[in-house]
Amino acid sequence: MVLVYTHEAFRGHVTPPGHPERVERLAAVERGLAGLQVERRACPLGDEAEVLRCHPAGYLARVKAAVPSEGWAQLDGDTFLSPGSFEAAMRAVGGIRAAVDAVVSGEARTAFVAGRPPGHHAERETAMGFCLFGTVAIGAKRALDHHGLKRVAVVDFDVHHGNGTQDLLWDEGRCLFASTHQMPLYPGTGRPEERGAQGQVLNVPLREGSGGRAMREAYERLVFPALEAWEPELLLISAGFDAHADDPLAGLEWQPEDYAWLTERLCDFAGGRVVSSLEGGYDLDALAASVAAHVGVLEERGR
Repeated sequence: MVLVYTHEAFRGHVTPPGHPERVERLAAVERGLAGLQVERRACPLGDEAEVLRCHPAGYLARVKAAVPSEGWAQLDGDTFLSPGSFEAAMRAVGGIRAAVDAVVSGEARTAFVAGRPPGHHAERETAMGFCLFGTVAIGAKRALDHHGLKRVAVVDFDVHHGNGTQDLLWDEGRCLFASTHQMPLYPGTGRPEERGAQGQVLNVPLREGSGGRAMREAYERLVFPALEAWEPELLLISAGFDAHADDPLAGLEWQPEDYAWLTERLCDFAGGRVVSSLEGGYDLDALAASVAAHVGVLEERGR
């Protein structure tokens, strides 16, 4: 069965009223998990040394110092800190570490980290797009540097380009980073010519309104052949569900069955060793349905 990592501390990351990345997302995720055969585990508190795999010490110190004792602190136009935000972010780091360790060791085949804040927009020294630390990139670096894997892949199917993950892995020749995302859209990165320092970045922009059929064609034509050639020993997924047709922040018009199809196909790589981590998804009903579709496949493939 699939391992699901979460923690009550994620509820302590509180954003201002009306912010799309809100505590209520956790309840939607739980609705999506209801009825699935999962093994729940608490996210341990991440070590700062894990953060330092991708972010410099000065940046880590600045984020920690910016956490308010009450109310909110604002890091950019849409990235906020509350008193519980640092612990939540460090639990997300601890969750991805634990999930990678469990899957690489053979304890489980698949894992899903249901944490927040998300991470794929956080660049080396810049918090942005609701994100503080690049959790999936940190997980990839742990697999490579701690476990000694030779080739890892990260696939990001969030509707927004994972500019942070790309930045953190730009020079990492042992990791393929592949992203499908709506363009034009925030944050404005993710053009096909952005290829990484060693040609190991693959960006596949999709047009607004193009739907699940265009997504499937893009993966069949570009992403799956790249993964097959790469032969990763572990696949990490930045699982954003804001490409859903009902999501308020974008317009790719995907449906839950698209997430199920994509997850099933991604589990064909890396010997089925897959670690997924929650990113976006802001319509609560759509998030619940998409999580059910995604983790349902991870549960089946994890048996």
